[in-house]
Amino acid sequence: MRRQHTIILCTAAAGVLALTACGPQNGAGDAKASSAGTPAPKGSSSSAPGSAAKTATLPDLVGKGLQTAQDEAQAAGFYALKSHDALGRDRLQALDRNWKVCSQTPAGGGSVSTGTTVDFGAVKLEETCPASDAPAPKPAGDTMPDFVGQGMKAVRAALPGNASITVKDAVQGRMVLQESNWKVCTQDPKAGAPLNGRPVSFTVAKVEENCP
Repeated sequence: MRRQHTIILCTAAAGVLALTACGPQNGAGDAKASSAGTPAPKGSSSSAPGSAAKTATLPDLVGKGLQTAQDEAQAAGFYALKSHDALGRDRLQALDRNWKVCSQTPAGGGSVSTGTTVDFGAVKLEETCPASDAPAPKPAGDTMPDFVGQGMKAVRAALPGNASITVKDAVQGRMVLQESNWKVCTQDPKAGAPLNGRPVSFTVAKVEENCP
C-alpha cells in the first residue's frame, strides 16, 4: 500500500513538471522574442545616424499657379513649402489658386536636399510680377522709418505691437477696412524723428490710386 502511494505521488509530480515546462516563461529569451515581434514606432527610421540626407531635383515652378507649384513640389519630394506676397504688402495667400508664382527660393533646376524649405514669392492672378520681390518694411527701432509708398498692413507689422496708430483715407474719406489694399501717402512723425512711444498717424490711398 505504501508503494502504491509513492507511485501516485511521483506521477503527479511529473505532471506538474511537464505543465511548467510547456507554460509561458518570463526569462530573457521571451523578452527578446517579444521585442523582435514588436513593429517599430511609426515614423522611425532604420537608417544609421549620420547618413546622407536625401536629395532630389527641385522643379522650376516660376510662372505657375501657386496651388499647382505646391502640388508639383510635393510630387518631387519637397514638403517644406511656404509663400509670401511678392509685392511686399504682407497679404496672406488664403486661396492658393488665386495666386501665381513670381519667384522661388532656392531656384529650380538643381539638386537640393528634400528637407529644404522652398519659398514662393507670389502675386494675385490679375497682377503683374515685379522685377524682383519687394522687401517688407524693416521693423522700426528708436527712429521713425520712411514708410511712404509702402503697404499699410506691412507698415503696421513693422511698428511696435503696442504703438497707437491712426489711419485715414487721403482721397475720399473712406473707411480703411483691409489695410493690405492701401498704401501710405503721408506719415507723422516724419522719417528720422524719434519714435519713443508717441502716437503715429498715416494718410493712405488705395494701391492703384495716386496719393493727393
